[in-house]
Amino acid sequence: MTDEMQPPTPITEDAPADATATVEAPEEEKKPQKLEQAVEFKDVGPCKKHIKVTIERGAIESKLEEKFKELVKDQEMVVAGFRPGKAPRKIVERRFRKDVNDQIKSEVLLQSLEQLAEDHDVAPLSPPNIDPAKIEIPKDGPMVYEFEVEVRPQFDLPNYKGLKLKRPVKTFTDADVVKEMQRLLEPYGQLMPKAAAAGQSEPTAADGDYVIVDIATKQGVRVLSQATEVKVRVNPRLAFKDGVADKFGEQIKGAKPGETRNVDITLSDAVADETLRNQTVQAAFLVKDVKTVQLPEVTHELCHEFGVHSEDQLKELIRAVLDRRLDYEQRQAARRQVLAQIGEASKWDLPQDLLMRQSRNALRRRVTEMRAGGMSDEDINGQMRLLQQDVVSSTALALKEHFVLQKIAEVEKLVVNKDDIDAEIQRLAAQYDESPRRIRARLEKDDMMDSLEIELIERKSLDLVLSSAEYEDVPLDQTEDRLGTVEEQAVPGEMKDPTAVPAEEKPAEAKS
Repeated sequence: MTDEMQPPTPITEDAPADATATVEAPEEEKKPQKLEQAVEFKDVGPCKKHIKVTIERGAIESKLEEKFKELVKDQEMVVAGFRPGKAPRKIVERRFRKDVNDQIKSEVLLQSLEQLAEDHDVAPLSPPNIDPAKIEIPKDGPMVYEFEVEVRPQFDLPNYKGLKLKRPVKTFTDADVVKEMQRLLEPYGQLMPKAAAAGQSEPTAADGDYVIVDIATKQGVRVLSQATEVKVRVNPRLAFKDGVADKFGEQIKGAKPGETRNVDITLSDAVADETLRNQTVQAAFLVKDVKTVQLPEVTHELCHEFGVHSEDQLKELIRAVLDRRLDYEQRQAARRQVLAQIGEASKWDLPQDLLMRQSRNALRRRVTEMRAGGMSDEDINGQMRLLQQDVVSSTALALKEHFVLQKIAEVEKLVVNKDDIDAEIQRLAAQYDESPRRIRARLEKDDMMDSLEIELIERKSLDLVLSSAEYEDVPLDQTEDRLGTVEEQAVPGEMKDPTAVPAEEKPAEAKS
């Protein structure tokens, strides 16, 4: 199993491979008598409980008595100096006390944990940190064991039906299709020196152009880093590995070769220098050249790169992609509004170690969602750069969304079955023009089947909420917020991994 968020499972130890035989046992087979046990719960942190279980001596003595009776009568048991089945009870107890205690301990612990899951509303997010080797059956008195476990947050769902939501809408025009086609063809074009506009002696940087720049990042007079001959696309925003220039387009547009422009960079909390985390620094961009992309001619051969045979078919494909992207934007907008209105989602905290484990998996899931939504690789890379710089916060929001949508699924008794999974794999196969068998094999290889199931159950929950919502259509925000990326760091040195487990926690994590 992966670290992906999963539906709650009973708190049990790993069952043997043939455990299903117990489920299919004849009805007349007696179930074990319930243990007399007392359970104490204590909150020890966000979504974390300390559980103390006290098992009364009676059940333990009964099981020990039964086991020793079996051993005394066992004709295959060999005790030196006695014929099989004739050894005195005291000799058998002394000889096999430890082995019998260990066996009974395992049986009692397993039964106790199963009973705990049945009798109490405990929804674990990970296996409990129980070390059976440290649990003993005492000579007298009850058997006691304690452990801590991460559990789902407890919260009440307000009314989630009939919500009032704003839905971004847009009818895509031929001009929108042409603009998107230019973006699609750009990687196949040729980067050329930009000619100066009429009445100007030198070219100036505009949206979509590329500038070749030397970058010097400073904090006051202190030079933090320098990079030369960096190729940067003129987009509204620019993401370094460790920071974002939110006004890059505004601050670089109109620049000419030989001109220096100052750009503000907001650093992430992963920068190498701890004193600079979340600070804003300035970068001097010395523009050395301005280039533009000369788009290729739309030929029959080029159309084949996109799985079509003509320019008209390419435009039809692009229109379908735009519609799918709009659907993705509508669902994301609705999701944000739904979670904002279900205010309980922001009133509980999540354990930090859970966030660490989930962060990388959350990033992978977001990539899958964005691709399914028709976003280009360039846009996905830009969004991923932002998510990576704030991965823990974005994961916390994603986990809260997950718990809310999962709870809705439980209330509404929504489930994902084999047909749902098969249908989704068929859809992905059609989208990527691959066989369903290859898509399934890739998901299984990458341990993404659980993620797919989670995504489907969340989708069903969201669909149910959206089906009863009241919508107000609003124009899709046309503000260009394209994000460019560069491989440079604003601050040199090894960046902090925000998803790394602290050194003192690693042994415990490995043990669990």
